[in-house]
Amino acid sequence: MKPIRIGKIAFTNVLPLYHYFNYTDLSVELIPRVPSQLNKSMSEGTIDMSPISSFAYAEDYPKYVMMPDLSVSAKGPVGSIFLFSKHSQFNAVKNGKIALANTSASSINLLRILIEYFAGGAPTYSTEEPNLDKMMEQADAALLIGDHALKANWTNKKYYVFDLGLQWYKGTGLPMTYAVWAVNRQVAEEKQETLSLIYQRFLQAKRLDQQDPIPVIQEAMRQLGGDVVKWKKYYAGLNYNFGPEEQRGLATYYHYAALAGLIKDEVKIELMDLPVHI
Repeated sequence: MKPIRIGKIAFTNVLPLYHYFNYTDLSVELIPRVPSQLNKSMSEGTIDMSPISSFAYAEDYPKYVMMPDLSVSAKGPVGSIFLFSKHSQFNAVKNGKIALANTSASSINLLRILIEYFAGGAPTYSTEEPNLDKMMEQADAALLIGDHALKANWTNKKYYVFDLGLQWYKGTGLPMTYAVWAVNRQVAEEKQETLSLIYQRFLQAKRLDQQDPIPVIQEAMRQLGGDVVKWKKYYAGLNYNFGPEEQRGLATYYHYAALAGLIKDEVKIELMDLPVHI
């Protein structure tokens, strides 16, 4: 039987779930990639399930169902999605030049909702490799996400920094869900028993991290540097659940994305019929 191909975001934001994910006795293959690559692989069907950007789910939602109670969310600051700006006010760049990192769809479109819909702006965008200094050569602001954003924020002494999760929370009072665990609909129908086991292992990994986060922090430090204080603060701001409040926040994101013309219509959030608690 072919293994279930599981994508893994190649960023530290999912370490708490994957560090403790015990799959050695399951028929699975882990495939680490950056979010934009995972989005593409899921859409093309070369990966069976994966955390993908919330916007990528919206673009192809008839192809997918979501695993319940798994996401990458934050209520307030997310700590790794930053707009670096030459201006002290977030809205000051609403008609300026903004450089976008080529690594995430959800964050780019969240920025567009905040700038174009909430602030009424009409900036010009360029898409570039995630190098802050180069991005800022011709731009008023630059959007970085994930590990690139973390490292840039640690060393930044030149630019004002705005956390998009905080900007979203100020505007809506809701959490923002940046990634969901999507499953190819056909695979979900054909391999529900194996997927149920995989799901239980992810829930177990989530619980183990809550009980003992230090190994994850040590691994994050090994990969990126930083110190225990920085990583504790970062992970404390993230939420890996996908309960009613996270679903409401995501539905609101989709609502605004549709109003802003970023997606064609309202998106259906469809969860697999799996036990949320084991």
